[in-house]
Amino acid sequence: MFRPSVLALLTSFLLFHATVYGQKVKPPKRKTTVSIVGDQFYINGKPTFPGRTWNGYKIEGLLPNARLVQGIFDDQNKESRSRWAYPDTKTWDPNRNTDEFIAAMPVWKAHGLLAFTLNLQGGSPEGYSVEHQPWINSMFNPDGSYHPFYSHRLHRILNKADELGMVVIFGLFYFGQDQYLKNEAAVINAVNNTLEILADGNYRNVILEINNECDIRYDHAILKPERVHELIQRVKASKIRGHRFLVSTSFSGGTIPTDKVIQEADFVLLHGNGVKEPARIADFVQQVRARAGSRKLPIVFNEDDHFDFDKPSNHFQAATSAYASWGLFDYRMKNEGFNDGFQSPPINWQISSPRKKAFFDYLKEITGGLP
Repeated sequence: MFRPSVLALLTSFLLFHATVYGQKVKPPKRKTTVSIVGDQFYINGKPTFPGRTWNGYKIEGLLPNARLVQGIFDDQNKESRSRWAYPDTKTWDPNRNTDEFIAAMPVWKAHGLLAFTLNLQGGSPEGYSVEHQPWINSMFNPDGSYHPFYSHRLHRILNKADELGMVVIFGLFYFGQDQYLKNEAAVINAVNNTLEILADGNYRNVILEINNECDIRYDHAILKPERVHELIQRVKASKIRGHRFLVSTSFSGGTIPTDKVIQEADFVLLHGNGVKEPARIADFVQQVRARAGSRKLPIVFNEDDHFDFDKPSNHFQAATSAYASWGLFDYRMKNEGFNDGFQSPPINWQISSPRKKAFFDYLKEITGGLP
């Protein structure tokens, strides 16, 4: 298995975690800070896409995004690892995956993609999986500490996103992988360690998604709908190095978050999977606003497996018409070679398929693109 050089790991260790001669290494200066003002996202003190409209819809303050959760993917199970082999080398290489992810980031940004979802436990590498998931893909060890090879790849993506002025919707946990944390204390330890990693790196371009679809098959009670707000509260109560990270969580497709999550979250995450009619997408946004009452906060779809970008009515258009940010989930697989979508390794991270091209062209039309 290919691993980063000892020097690369040592550099990452010193930059972000080590104590040298009794003092913490000074974190690097950063270019990109995300914030929220009312129901708008701001980058470096200004609303996103300032003054931009499209077909009469306000774009300023929105955060168009895509589900690209496998940027640091690896499989620690030797029995299933060969499933993700590259067609040219006949082997899986997690560092190549991250290299190619980073190489594609400027292309996404040029089309107007301002944010992407990354997850420390990935997502199903089979798109939509059966309940049994033999692969092991988690940055966290069973006690909630973290694996240095994962964190090395993570820092590389976060650094590039900061350089490009992109926002990372930063997921921590994924169902089918959370069981590798041995207990609730380990889950809390993982949250605390994640905040330390982000704070030590001085990252200001991330917003947190505690877990992807908290209402699906989580083992730990604190990651389920009835209690996940406790972790949101924990993050909100943690101001580290003078910074408090924005935080939310998501529910399954077509599900409105609980009142407690809407009350505690800094922004609301929605998923459009399983929703057939675009009009219902706009309706979900209005339902969230009604339940939030007088509190204004951004609404973001960060997973939706619907397309139809050539039609006048589609999920992206519907979300935009209701002033909600929209995010692509392209799960498509092929039987051999690279997979067409953005979810199933080995992934071609470039705009390599008709579906990807249709999305990015539509995104550029809506946003005007970005420098």
